[in-house]
Amino acid sequence: MSSLQQAEKPWKQSLYIYVNQYNQNRVDYSSGLKEQIVADLNYLVERGERQFRLQAWYEEREVVPLKSETRARLQRILRETEDDVVADVRLSSVFYYEKRGMTHREDIVTRERLTLIRDGDAWLIVGIERLEDERHPLQQAGNLSADPSAAGREPSLPFMNGRVYAAGMSPRSGRYEREAAAAYADRWWDSGNPEFAEFDVDCTNYISQCLFAGKAPIHYTGKRESGWWYKGYVGGREWWSYSWAVSNSFANYLYTSTTGLRGELVERPEQLMLGDVIVYDWDGDGAFQHSTIVTAFDAGGMPLVNAHTVSSRHRYWDYRDSYAWNDKTKYRFYHIPDYF
Repeated sequence: MSSLQQAEKPWKQSLYIYVNQYNQNRVDYSSGLKEQIVADLNYLVERGERQFRLQAWYEEREVVPLKSETRARLQRILRETEDDVVADVRLSSVFYYEKRGMTHREDIVTRERLTLIRDGDAWLIVGIERLEDERHPLQQAGNLSADPSAAGREPSLPFMNGRVYAAGMSPRSGRYEREAAAAYADRWWDSGNPEFAEFDVDCTNYISQCLFAGKAPIHYTGKRESGWWYKGYVGGREWWSYSWAVSNSFANYLYTSTTGLRGELVERPEQLMLGDVIVYDWDGDGAFQHSTIVTAFDAGGMPLVNAHTVSSRHRYWDYRDSYAWNDKTKYRFYHIPDYF
């Protein structure tokens, strides 16, 4: 944050104050703010509702917030005049809390577009737009390209591990390496592995990579709507099955698969193990929009998860701190069997 704090431009001082308030609101939501720098009313209402929810959430979890540290990096300035500024900021937050005598650390990275206007000698933030939103899933149509075997294109061979099979063949059995899946999740939680395509909505693509790192076998069918697979470039474009990159397709694949990668539904999150999967239906309508992987457990034995889109490491599983969460949210808990 020092690069913003020490900057000579007055509007950057407002960003420094904003980040300080961001940290304060995460830990001590009842103390009030000494200086109101945000004038986005919709944001203030939404933040107030979230803070009220967090207070009850901490008490329910027997959690004591300790400290929030946030670093802000100015990514780009879209507009800058004497009277207004529009800028994209990357906020990297580390949150410490205590539960049953144990201190836990949670990491979250968010990106926001801030609109500031000059108000006399001061600068106010009048618009806050979250550039990454857990509510909006990657869709099967539009965001994914047509079949790779289209006329004029030679499909590349499937790649990555040796357990790749054509349609109709069963993948070889093997052991799920949970620790390797979790280690991959921690290695790439806040960035994309350059060996893979990266999506604006990247949560399921990231989880698929984690499972593959744990030796989950590719089920290659050559059809986007079936199997679970990722291929190299075909005609200069990346190709993958819907189940690799789309939350709802991924959830359905785990539920219906009987060989290779599959998921066994369990009723409670405390039944999950390292490397297991949770999918999220924000609206309770049966369509899943977000995916996470279990990478640790808190002092009470509850799962902590990693995710992309809003990059998160060791975040509490139920996501009630997310702006996407509401009282209609439903979950599906998948235990990945020890052997494929």
